Amino acid sequence: MNNYWLNIIVLFKRLMLVLIIYQLSRLFFYLNNSFVFQSAGILEFLGGIRFDLSAIFFTNALIIIAHTIPGNFKYKPIYQSVLKVLFVLINIIFIATNFIDVEYFKFTSRRSTFSLITASGMQADLVRLIPVFLKDYWWIVLTFVITIIGFWKLTPQFNSNKLKINRPFKGYRKSIPYLVFLFSVGLVIIFGRGGLQRNPIKLVDAIRYSDSSVNTPLVLNTPFSILKTMFKSDNLKELNYYSESELNKIYQPIIELNAETEFEKKNIVLIILESFGEENLFLEFEGRKLTPFLDSLSTTSMYFTNAYANGRRSIDAVPSTILSIPNLMETSYISSPYSFNEVDGFNKVLKNEGYETSFFHGAFNGSQNFHQFSTIASFDNYFGKDEYDGNHSEAEDGVWGIYDEEFLQFSVRQMNKLPQPFFSTIFTISSHNPFRVPDRYEGKFPKGNRLVHETVAYTDYALKKFFESAKKTDWYENTLFVITADHTSSDDKRDLYYLNPLGSYKIPIMVLDVGNEDFKGTNSKLMSQIDILPEILRHLNYTVKLISYANIPHKNEGRMVANFNEGLYHFIIDNYYVCFDGQKILKVSDSSVDKLLQTELKDYPKDFLEKKIKAYIQQFNNRIIKNRTTITKY
Repeated sequence: MNNYWLNIIVLFKRLMLVLIIYQLSRLFFYLNNSFVFQSAGILEFLGGIRFDLSAIFFTNALIIIAHTIPGNFKYKPIYQSVLKVLFVLINIIFIATNFIDVEYFKFTSRRSTFSLITASGMQADLVRLIPVFLKDYWWIVLTFVITIIGFWKLTPQFNSNKLKINRPFKGYRKSIPYLVFLFSVGLVIIFGRGGLQRNPIKLVDAIRYSDSSVNTPLVLNTPFSILKTMFKSDNLKELNYYSESELNKIYQPIIELNAETEFEKKNIVLIILESFGEENLFLEFEGRKLTPFLDSLSTTSMYFTNAYANGRRSIDAVPSTILSIPNLMETSYISSPYSFNEVDGFNKVLKNEGYETSFFHGAFNGSQNFHQFSTIASFDNYFGKDEYDGNHSEAEDGVWGIYDEEFLQFSVRQMNKLPQPFFSTIFTISSHNPFRVPDRYEGKFPKGNRLVHETVAYTDYALKKFFESAKKTDWYENTLFVITADHTSSDDKRDLYYLNPLGSYKIPIMVLDVGNEDFKGTNSKLMSQIDILPEILRHLNYTVKLISYANIPHKNEGRMVANFNEGLYHFIIDNYYVCFDGQKILKVSDSSVDKLLQTELKDYPKDFLEKKIKAYIQQFNNRIIKNRTTITKY
């Protein structure tokens, strides 16, 4: 047989081996996250082949060219040896990202994009977390090492030394290598773009191979997700669903508050609890409540029981809660080129009223880009691990920074020094991987049935101590406390509800007005993190007109919650859950009766929902792009 055909056969076998490994890594991903993909079947695996081939042909384009390019130089031992090493090295790098997502998916509910895999906005965090993850998830590392060894040993070898006779092509057959080469380049293009359809396949196309958007990460692979987002600084593009006049009639992100009484200049303390999803509240283990303080606070505050996060990462929660900006793009707002936009957030509004503003985060300075964000957002003060004034050796957790109890006490001491009125944001850190509590509290808190539970109980205790200290200050009685979470917590022991696009964003929002005993009870209106700003301003009788993508506080109908994940938009509009791909509605369920989103509605107000969603996204994209995010630029 001609050496050229032997070389082509080796290439074919090598690509098939990579495809098999991609499918095996998908199976590994599925087995480790099967609690999420309970409705998944063979369709997701078969559909995944299309995305695997796209990633494989793109990442191996140079390898394919090196195998098929005409010329006898290909058969030299050194050329083939280098080719094999490059083939294995290139593919192992990309296969490694699939292994990373085996566990990282639990924290993000998505395949990692280029910004995630490069830790955009979280570079310093990644350096500290890598040793922790290697230790905690050693079995994934071991499986990957075994995969590397097996991949190297199973990769077919083109053994030039055993070729005794090379029978060259003769006559018209001499053109065969050139035709095969051109054919191979064509295959790279065709498979790389996912077929001969008009447009290359995108992340959102994964929904075609699943009955549920929950299962789309199983259809995808991480290399494909990275490649599709590699050259995007963000996913925003200017939209023209409607003309400007039509758009403003359908939806305008302008909230106008007109108070009849004087603005109450109360101190505002916004507390964002790390990984404190609603599913962690009101639990009891072995006769002990997991969060006794927050459980009791829910009865003395205004507890919004139908509240959602606007993102799945801590870095998304800060702009949502402070700036009232939802997470509707691939990168976080903080890490995007739009982070310098002028925005009608808490800081801008309250500083105009003479408030002193501060941001407290117990992690090392630079974590999550919060320190940088506080500067961009014009906070007067930033207090992190570097500013902590206590005994570091006793207070540090060894990974992130200062344990919640010590840092919350430090926050009280610092707020004692601030002129009133002040606006302070506190972001806790302890209820986060590696889920450590101080040694002195070993056995004090219930461990529950999830990794996060013991640290949730510890943070609840730290919060109780914080309020005990705050009550002794001269500013406590004139303070409004807002308590919420950055996002839900993630692991495999969760109720099915907390795995779907509704429950996986479900968080508590509690507002405690110390000086107003009548402001308490439960409120079931639809809320999300971006609603906190207008809700608080209205409560304090503030008259203002601002740009916000939040709901109008005094309206209980037509309310919305918006999220974006895996190229799909997820909206809750009143009782409708809507999945939208940017062009059309993919699914609608009645979230009021179908909590698990198992039934797809056939009869629903399609025109109303589609117009509302398109107008919302168009206003968001176009205003963010053009820096029209404050009323002064309207």
